[in-house]
Amino acid sequence: MFGADSFHRVAGEVEALGVRRALVVATNSARDAADVVEQQLGSRFAGRIDGVAQHVPTEVAVAARARARDVGADAIVAIGGGSAIGLAKAIALTATSTAEAGGGGVLVVAVPTTYAGSEMTPVWGETAGGSKTTGTDMRVLPRVVVYDPGLSRGLPLKVTAASVANAVAHCVEAVWTPKADPITEMTAVEGLRALSSGLRDVLVEADDLGAREKLLYGACLAGSALATAGTGLHHKLCHLLGGTYNLPHAETHAAVLPQVTRVNASSVPQAKARLEAALDTTDLAQGLFDMFQAAGVPTSLRELGLTEAQVAEAAARFKPTDNPVPVTKDLVRDILTRAWSGTRP
Repeated sequence: MFGADSFHRVAGEVEALGVRRALVVATNSARDAADVVEQQLGSRFAGRIDGVAQHVPTEVAVAARARARDVGADAIVAIGGGSAIGLAKAIALTATSTAEAGGGGVLVVAVPTTYAGSEMTPVWGETAGGSKTTGTDMRVLPRVVVYDPGLSRGLPLKVTAASVANAVAHCVEAVWTPKADPITEMTAVEGLRALSSGLRDVLVEADDLGAREKLLYGACLAGSALATAGTGLHHKLCHLLGGTYNLPHAETHAAVLPQVTRVNASSVPQAKARLEAALDTTDLAQGLFDMFQAAGVPTSLRELGLTEAQVAEAAARFKPTDNPVPVTKDLVRDILTRAWSGTRP
């Protein structure tokens, strides 16, 4: 569901799903919107969790699951970025309910305020003991997604650009995974076109509603592409770095993606050319790097706090994965070393 002020329709969508008790999960930045939804839910409002943590730490997920059980929630309304939606997914993954709607599961209704794209995927993630576990389960896929550009209009440019980098990574990697197909490629190319155009516009005028609409549209397509194509080397590297060293998820994408693209893009020449056209560049890896730099997103892992010793440690810990180019320890070390130093591809 797209459109300005569409978040006012959340309560109606919850009612249409047959939900009786909805638990609201909101990031701190989305509290005003959550206040409105709470009032509109009326007797269906079951409680609220304010504030979330990136990478969904297990202890946070366990506490949220307990809260959902205590209030008898049969739905979670997640308002905010990927962390809020990720926590809602963590609840839905293990929760059970006797709700008439949803066939016994706990439903998720997502109201994204950033461009992570998680709302369009059945992918969940949870972090414990310095390790991030991810998986795919249709129980966590939101039943309704409400895209209201007004909710992201006040998103600081720094956060906006980093979030766009996250979504861009979904588009780019979706063209070379083993599950990639012509439909995911078309979706990914259009997603990148919308994201790059929207980012350029929003850098000129931060509260441009049309630019924010473009970015949400692109994020939706990016998430859809990832949901079908799955993830590969790039995302697995980012999950390792985020889960083990607590690096910021969105910014890590900006540092790693150009380096993985430098290695992989030539293996999919048709998709590479289409993505380059969407980005208006003659070299995909360099174009991504330059776009992130122009937007002020860190393009080195060193800027994010990773040490040189941790680069070698991460390379040694990484487990091989399906990739167009064979994944060796030397290749991973080279990618991470370049990402650490911020070398232009």
